[in-house]
Formats: sequence, structure tokens, C-alpha cells
Amino acid sequence: MESYLLDWANLLLRWLHVITAIAWIGSSFYFVFLDSSLVPAADPKLRAEGVTGELWAVHGGGFYHPVKYAVAPPQLPPHLHWFYWEAYSTWLSGFALFTVSYIWNASSYLVDKSLVNWAPGAAVGVALCFLVVFWILYDAICQVFGRRKNGDAIVGALVFLLVCVAAWLACQWFAGRAAFLLVGAMIATAMSANVFFWIIPGQRKVVKSIEAGEAPDPIHGWRGKQRSVHNTYFTLPVLFAMLSNHYSFLYTHKLNWVVLVLMMFAGAAIRQFFVMRHGYKLGRNRHPAGYALVGVALIVATAVWLTPAPSEAAKAPAAAADYAAVSKVLEQRCVQCHGAQVQMKNVRLDSPDAVKLHAQAVYQQAVVAKTMPLNNATQITEGERALIGQWFQAGAKTP
Repeated sequence: MESYLLDWANLLLRWLHVITAIAWIGSSFYFVFLDSSLVPAADPKLRAEGVTGELWAVHGGGFYHPVKYAVAPPQLPPHLHWFYWEAYSTWLSGFALFTVSYIWNASSYLVDKSLVNWAPGAAVGVALCFLVVFWILYDAICQVFGRRKNGDAIVGALVFLLVCVAAWLACQWFAGRAAFLLVGAMIATAMSANVFFWIIPGQRKVVKSIEAGEAPDPIHGWRGKQRSVHNTYFTLPVLFAMLSNHYSFLYTHKLNWVVLVLMMFAGAAIRQFFVMRHGYKLGRNRHPAGYALVGVALIVATAVWLTPAPSEAAKAPAAAADYAAVSKVLEQRCVQCHGAQVQMKNVRLDSPDAVKLHAQAVYQQAVVAKTMPLNNATQITEGERALIGQWFQAGAKTP
């Protein structure tokens, strides 16, 4: 029953997390587009009011005319919309999902005893430290170097180095699947913390100054814009890390941390292409195709690098793949979690009828995706996976 309830919690939290993430990322992408697409206001009245940019757009049968005040409008409207619950809801739902999926069963999902054989509580504690320590170091980098000459380049280089170190440590200490997700979660935590500690508080100070009839300090707008830009470059790397746990060929590689860094860097480069593309259309910068080409080239190179070598075991005659041989593999590698005592995901593999019922899932998880056994805790071999594959392809016959 516990497994069944956890599955429902996982499903509903994942659904909620995707919905809130779409809302947050969608609004973030829109405002990056908006900032990059603004042109000087044509109406002298708007310029006199302090409007520094405007955009005309058509969508859904209507015309829209957003304008931007660099520091503050001459008068605040009675209703001012704030963008922050999208970020907070995304982090809260994501952390809840991480708790249900990984922390609740840390011994199975976080711990890889071939790397570090630590207690589940210790693994959870270190995992949570990744979220906190990364934010502290990232925030310190931004505050120390952010306002210096060439500060953006310095911050970018140091944050990239910090991500590389974190990816290496995570892959040395945790199961590969969890390590990839953890690196994504720590960056996502920094994104939400940017909103919580800097962007929204800065905007509140600006509003408070306007309400008091004082001139707002432009530093709040500058700092908020800086952190918002960081968030947009973090987005695609985080999304890759969150999706990667479905593809074992990524996180089971012996240099899995390099795979993660390359793919995240590719995502950031592709995001740079889209950000600069808006400016290119207005003649503000040269065509950013080079960034997209770098990102795509890295993805292709990584895919080529990870191409699996042909397995000699896979060339064994299909006649050897009968149910008797397969059942021995299942008994040794799978029944611990899918037998009479425990039925993870409501799957049993301790009888011919049960194996026949779940043959498709066994083939997909153990042979195609190679996500089971989880973290390969029972040390199934490539030859045994090939045996199951041959049995399935021959018709998955049982007595």
C-alpha cells in the first residue's frame, strides 16, 4: 500500500511541478523577449513620462502595447501584478517531488554502495547541503564580482567552474541518476533564491520609495535584472538535468559528470542564441547562430561519444534464451524487489504468469532503458540483459 500511495504522490507532484514550471519559465522567457524587443517610444508623451521602450504585438485577436519605465512610472497604478508565485510554487513542488522520489527511499535512490556506503540519513544531509552551499557560493560570487569591470564574464566563468565541481562531487558520492537530478535541483534552488532574496525584495523597495515620494535607488533594478538574466541561462541546463533520469546511458557512463557538464553547457549556449536573436532582428547585434551551432555540436559530439560498443553477449544464439534461463536471471537480480515479500510498482516476477504479464515492462526497463535494477544494485550483467532481450524478441514464452 505504501508503494501505491507513493506512486500517486509522485504522479500528482510531478504534474503540479510541470504545470508551475511551465508558468515560471514561460513568463521568464516572455520578459527576456520583451526586454530584448523594446524600441524607443514613438510618442513624445510616453517619453516625457519616462518610458524607455515599447513593443506593439498582436495575439489572440487583439493588439497589445506594453511599455517599460526604466526606474519607475510617474504614478503607481491601483493594481500591480507581481511575478513570484510561479517561482516559489515550482521550487516547493519540486522539493516535495524530490522528497517523495529520492529522500523517502534514500537507501535505494540516493546511495550507490559502490561509490560511498553511507547511511541514508547521511546521504540525505549531504544532498541537502548541495542545495544550500551552492546558493551561498553562487550568491557570494555575484556580490563580490558582479559590479566589477567585465563582471558578467567573471561571474559566468566562476559559476561554470562551481557547477563543474558540484557535478563531479555529486557523481562521486551519489548514484548517477540522483546525482544528475541533484545538480539540477541545486541550480533550480539558486534560481528561486534569486527571486526570493533579491528580485522581489528589490522591487518592493522601489515601490516603497515611490509611495513615499522618494527617488528609487536604481541599484535594485540593476541587481534584479542581473539575477533574472542568470535565471534564463540556468533554465535549459536545469530542464536537461530533470529529464536525464529517464535515460540511463547518460548517468551510468564512467565519466557521467562530464556528460552532465557538456549537455548543460550546450543548453546554456542554445539559450544564448535565442536571447540574442531578438536583438539581431532589431539590428543590435550580429547573428547569434554561432551559439546555436556550438550547442548542437556539443550535443552531437556527446551522442557520438556515448555510442555503445557492440556486445559480444548480444550475439549469442537465440536458442539459449529460453524461460528457464531467464527465470534464473530474474530470481537472482529482480525478485528481491518484485517478489512475494516486496512488489515495487505493484510488479511481481516470481511466477511464469506474472513474468508473462510484465514481460513488456521487463524488456523496456532492463534491456532498452537499462534503468532496472535500480542503480544496478544486484549487478545484472550485459549478457543477462541480452538474454532477457532475446527471450522477449522470440515471443516471451513461458511454461
